[in-house]
Amino acid sequence: MRKILANLSKAGAGLMIAAVIISCGKEQTKNTPAAASTSDKAELIVYVNSDSLLNNYEYFKDVKNVFQEKSKKAQADLSAKSTAFQREVAQYNQSAASLSADQRQGTEQRLARKQQELAAYNQNAGNALANEEAIENEKLYNKVSEYLKGFAKTKGYKMVLTYSKANPTVLFADESLDVTKEVLAGLNDAYKKEKK
Repeated sequence: MRKILANLSKAGAGLMIAAVIISCGKEQTKNTPAAASTSDKAELIVYVNSDSLLNNYEYFKDVKNVFQEKSKKAQADLSAKSTAFQREVAQYNQSAASLSADQRQGTEQRLARKQQELAAYNQNAGNALANEEAIENEKLYNKVSEYLKGFAKTKGYKMVLTYSKANPTVLFADESLDVTKEVLAGLNDAYKKEKK
């Protein structure tokens, strides 16, 4: 379960945001005529710090909190089932000497089935969380992508790059080109309206 939650980490989501940001920039470049001079072109390229975006985007925080709760609940449920199974095994070990060979064999087969069921339950719970995570990642991708398309078109930007410490695609950019706060404010405003 913890691995599922870890998959929804900043690094993973940051890579996804980077792909969105770069793809938005490519779409804008295709749809808009080239600028006249080199300095004009440079002013039409901006970047977003995906680390800051993820740390402060309320939608991402909410999704992360939901997954943490689901993961904790699934982990607690699995732990309770595992503890009950271990108790059964311990009881069997204490009484095994007093059981007949047929009783021991029957009990061992039953315990083996329970162990397999417990493993299958764990796998199914992990798969269910992974599927939910994939759906939420798609929603996150769509929200950021749609917002950035409109944002870039409104501002006249030809390309929106991304920056992340975990996966740097931009090694240096002048801070005047950083539009993270503006993008974040717009995304959070849109999310607030959506929540109402």
